[in-house]
Amino acid sequence: MTQDLIARAQAWLAEDPDSETREELAKLIESADAEELAARFSGTLQFGTAGLRGELGAGPMRMNRSVVIRAAAGLAAYLKAKGQGEGLVVVGYDARYKSADFARDTAAVMVGAGLRATVLPRPLPTPVLAYAIRHLGAVAGVEVTASHNPPRDNGYKVYLGDGSQIVPPADAEIAAEIDAVVSLNHVPRPESGWEVLGDEVLDAYLARTDAVLTPGSPRTANVVYTAMHGVGKDVLLAAFARAGFPEPVLVAEQAEPDPAFPTVAFPNPEEPGAMDLAFATARRADPDIVIANDPDADRCAAAVKDRDGEWRMLRGDEVGALLAAHLVTKGVSGVFAESIVSSSLLGRIAEAAGLGYEETLTGFKWIARVDGLRYGYEEALGYCVDPEGVRDKDGITAALLVAELASVLKEQGRTVLDLLDDLALAHGLHATDQLSVRVEDLTVISDAMARLREQPPTALAGLAVTKAEDLTEGTEALPPTDGLRYYLEGARVIVRPSGTEPKLKCYLEVVVPVGSADELDAARAKGAELLAGIKKDLAAAAGI
Repeated sequence: MTQDLIARAQAWLAEDPDSETREELAKLIESADAEELAARFSGTLQFGTAGLRGELGAGPMRMNRSVVIRAAAGLAAYLKAKGQGEGLVVVGYDARYKSADFARDTAAVMVGAGLRATVLPRPLPTPVLAYAIRHLGAVAGVEVTASHNPPRDNGYKVYLGDGSQIVPPADAEIAAEIDAVVSLNHVPRPESGWEVLGDEVLDAYLARTDAVLTPGSPRTANVVYTAMHGVGKDVLLAAFARAGFPEPVLVAEQAEPDPAFPTVAFPNPEEPGAMDLAFATARRADPDIVIANDPDADRCAAAVKDRDGEWRMLRGDEVGALLAAHLVTKGVSGVFAESIVSSSLLGRIAEAAGLGYEETLTGFKWIARVDGLRYGYEEALGYCVDPEGVRDKDGITAALLVAELASVLKEQGRTVLDLLDDLALAHGLHATDQLSVRVEDLTVISDAMARLREQPPTALAGLAVTKAEDLTEGTEALPPTDGLRYYLEGARVIVRPSGTEPKLKCYLEVVVPVGSADELDAARAKGAELLAGIKKDLAAAAGI
């Protein structure tokens, strides 16, 4: 073990304000665990997609109070450099391990730097924080959350005063200020001076949720709801009660916040097995629809009873299209937007309705910035249905809109599946899937991307590749990003590394024309067959 590594670890230990991580690091130094020390001190967590995210633990490559204090000091320095040194920073947090500590540290750093700080009163959904920024006239907001990551992770999401997550060049400028923090001893952290808010901001957010519903619309849908061990339950129940929906039946085992997430391997409704308890509850309660939030309640999932009587998750793209169609029937105006990895069906719905449409890079930090935005969604269960209130994905207001749609269809004697059939008949069957590979070794991802760039596929599932784009070069409509896009005859594929998890993600879509209702089953079968073939051939081409 190099003396340099030991010296860096000892210097970190000397400044660490947290007794737990101090003890952890002292043991690693004492045991001379070279591999573990190298993993923690090989660099620093990168301030990326929207901030920081990583596993809890000691050292600059983990999430801990030292890393958070540096991040807060960097953000404060950035705000001061922009002439906002006396502005307000509002801080929210979820119920994960250390979230409350990280929120308190952030508020202390802001006050120590001369800014004003307020902290939300308890663990609350991320969209409440996103709403609070503009409601309070803050210059920035911080949400301490790791969203749907594994239990041992936490994160640090940064918003500026427009209520949207940061985008370049702000992220790089904040990262440079973080790097300039030489020592925690130079970061003042007073014991008090910030305000802990009462429920007034939450009450204002809840009052705003009414805006997504049509006055006098049906509110009859019976819902089974899971908070996935996160912070969504109380806010969602309050929003549903205000709106006059029947009280949702809770998935009791997952209703209360629990940072251990004991009933799920990954607390993400998209992951295999995560919805099993919700489906078990639905089989008993027989609701019209099942709704799930992820742990910080910025995502919304929905599940329906299939025609064979089994419950199934709707894909994020299906919910995205359903909500778009519902908004069209409400007569909304403005622009519909989505990220490039989401289904092209949204563009067809917007065009048919005479509405504007835009594609953005992945992430709500881009979607929320679309001029004239009325509705934005991303296939990973993110929906922005009230951009004037929350310029980010919001799993609470999306759940209200899903429940309203289910109620309208119920009154018509129809179901969500019937509306999906209507959309397929009007615009063609848009079938989507994802090939997602979680890795331990990040070189697997870079090797796969390099292989696809050096030897791009010429056909997938027998469909010729008609156009290949390397998105690192940017396009007329999009700034550069690490990704590849392939257009095929009747299909589209996008490959990109995840911005928040150690995953390679491949997004697949096929469009099958449908002439009549009698052709729907055959079109679905063909779509599934093509997606399976594309997935198999793409995996081979990428070497994964």
